[in-house]
Amino acid sequence: QVQLVESGGGLVQAGGSLRLSCAASGRTFSSYVMGWFRRAPGKEREFVAAISWGGGSTYNADSVKGRFTISRDNAKNTVYLQMNSLKPEDTAVYYCNADVRLLSVQATGGDYWGKGTLVTVSS
Repeated sequence: QVQLVESGGGLVQAGGSLRLSCAASGRTFSSYVMGWFRRAPGKEREFVAAISWGGGSTYNADSVKGRFTISRDNAKNTVYLQMNSLKPEDTAVYYCNADVRLLSVQATGGDYWGKGTLVTVSS
């Protein structure tokens, strides 16, 4: 079992930056692939980014490539999402996700979810 708590959301102007954090507690953090998903108003939840157990591999949705960077600090049990060049279409609730299986996180999401943090990008 792992508990996930996101932070760092807020209101930002288009072109600005935010860094989201997700703190994990419970079983060994390094056992989990970590990911970020988002749900925009009126839309389905979608994959944003994932990072492998040790952080050596990362995966990004095409819509955020070159703008968002996922990273993790296993010593701090935390995963981050650095978001640059934000656009109004990035407005969404962002969710942290964890699973021991990479394919689960890359697809529809793994077993464990945070409650989300709202990011609003104004034009």
